[in-house]
Amino acid sequence: MPETADLILHHGRITTLDRAQPEAEAIAIRDGRVQAVGRAADIMPLAGPDTRLIDAGGRRVIPGLIDSHMHVIRGGLNYNMELRWDGVRSLAQAMAMLKAQVAVTPPPQWVRVVGGFTEHQFAEKRLPTLDEINAIAPDTPVFILHLYDRALLNAAALRAVGYTRDTPSPPGAEIQRDPAGNPTGLLVARPNAGLLYATLAKGPRLPPEYQKNSTRHFMREVNRLGVTGVIDAGGGFQNYPDDYAIIEALHREGDLTVRIAYNLFTQTPKGEREDFARWTGMVAPGQGDDLYRHNGAGEMLVFSAADFEDFRQPRPDLPAAMETDLKAVVRLLAEKRWPFRMHATYDETISRALDVFEEVDRELGFDGLRWFFDHAETISPRSIERVKRLNGGIAVQHRMVYQGEDFVARYGAAAAEQTPPVARMLEAAIPVGGGTDATRVASYNPWVALWWLVSGKSIGGLRMTRPDRRLDREAALRLWTEGSAWFSGEQAVKGRLAPGQLADLAVLGADYFAVPEDEIQDIAAVLTILGGRVVHGAEDFAPLAPPLPPAMPDWSPVRRFGGYQSRLRAEAAIAEACACAAACGVHGHAHAWARLEAPVRDQAGFWGAFGCSCWAF
Repeated sequence: MPETADLILHHGRITTLDRAQPEAEAIAIRDGRVQAVGRAADIMPLAGPDTRLIDAGGRRVIPGLIDSHMHVIRGGLNYNMELRWDGVRSLAQAMAMLKAQVAVTPPPQWVRVVGGFTEHQFAEKRLPTLDEINAIAPDTPVFILHLYDRALLNAAALRAVGYTRDTPSPPGAEIQRDPAGNPTGLLVARPNAGLLYATLAKGPRLPPEYQKNSTRHFMREVNRLGVTGVIDAGGGFQNYPDDYAIIEALHREGDLTVRIAYNLFTQTPKGEREDFARWTGMVAPGQGDDLYRHNGAGEMLVFSAADFEDFRQPRPDLPAAMETDLKAVVRLLAEKRWPFRMHATYDETISRALDVFEEVDRELGFDGLRWFFDHAETISPRSIERVKRLNGGIAVQHRMVYQGEDFVARYGAAAAEQTPPVARMLEAAIPVGGGTDATRVASYNPWVALWWLVSGKSIGGLRMTRPDRRLDREAALRLWTEGSAWFSGEQAVKGRLAPGQLADLAVLGADYFAVPEDEIQDIAAVLTILGGRVVHGAEDFAPLAPPLPPAMPDWSPVRRFGGYQSRLRAEAAIAEACACAAACGVHGHAHAWARLEAPVRDQAGFWGAFGCSCWAF
């Protein structure tokens, strides 16, 4: 007799991505893994007296999504301090959120908007001016990071960081000044974003207990979107092992709700080899377990090879020392058999890096060594073939969703038709994984990335990718599941719903395979399961979700606004409230306002942003 299941999810439209059995009605889970999947008649007999039964209600079920490139560890430490403009579709709404947050943020704390948005997503097609920010926040420091491009600081933030007329602009960046030489509050990457990040690092940090709470909230937010796995790309100002103490404590305490494979990112220009030499003596690739494990080096290998993708600026010419610096690090990693990843935006960088990789391969051999490029927006067909010969992979992200207009303005619409050339990568049969590069550039929302792969559009509505180079929905989903699993060497246990695989899945609130194309970006999960354990529930499944303590501190933007700002949720709530107000008359306004969910209601200023005249009283 087969063993009984711990959990059975039934009455679902299950997309397994298992080519032997692509569709199913029910799935049985035992000991954190898929026990069986198939017809309900075959799966339900595995139920015993202690089996938990969950009715999917006919909804679409998919393998849990895996982000092959996110800065989830760093992002989690700061999430509760950040006002997210991800998904906001008007500057009026964004500024109303900023004003509301300024009102509750106590000194000496800052209000921070740190990436995940672009001016192109706003109906007004512009960023706020410094005068507008200063009018809203004369005394509370405000820091707004826009992509790799610029940061906006109000006068209070300039005072907090100590920038004066005597503060020099660092190489590759500009502190913009007025005619008298005083900083205006605009910091510009030309194209090095180091100044932007160094300035952000001057702000107050959360204490450790708050950082734990913040990380839990960020993980739950990506669970809400169906994400069950992340390959963490390290990041600037993310020092090992100090800045990993919080995530490791959460792992020990059983509070991780996302599987994390983490890479180590060098923090020391001209000392990169020494960083990696030290770390190779501290941790080994694969060290850890299915929830938290080490994944090798990168995405920064050497600073001289960093080609920031600020498409408003010309492509940077990397220094002649790049090859020498890179070879020293890659040779060490090959000797130690450490997998590695490398940030590379432009083919010019990729081609030079491949010269180094091929040289080290001839000397030491890359056989069995997992390595890959990140981003690769303008990689050429020749470079793709060279990656294939070295058995490498490419992790692609949806940065063009946020910067497509800037890319077209500099390089032309024809160049954007295959940027990055995902279809060509797949035709070459090399490993390709999907990701976001969240949180400081693109948003962490995987459905925006999946929508981009299918539609070829920017969030501002620009159609970039030509029709024959866009992916169908199944191909896009495979990049975000079994495709991404390769990048942590876990393709044998993750990314499909098949017997023996880790039981990670998402039940969707809308059918990914049936909704109109533009509505893909609005999908969220109503139930997310990690290793057979419910980690997120909404709607009918909300009672199944484990409780999460309120966001700390009590002034956290997460309490008021949550994370990603769903355009459909906000518009539907406002429409409902407006209808209620119209029905009830003037005295119904308070009743209508009370009916809004708190995160939507507290986005005060919707009155003008959504053109709803019933609130203008």
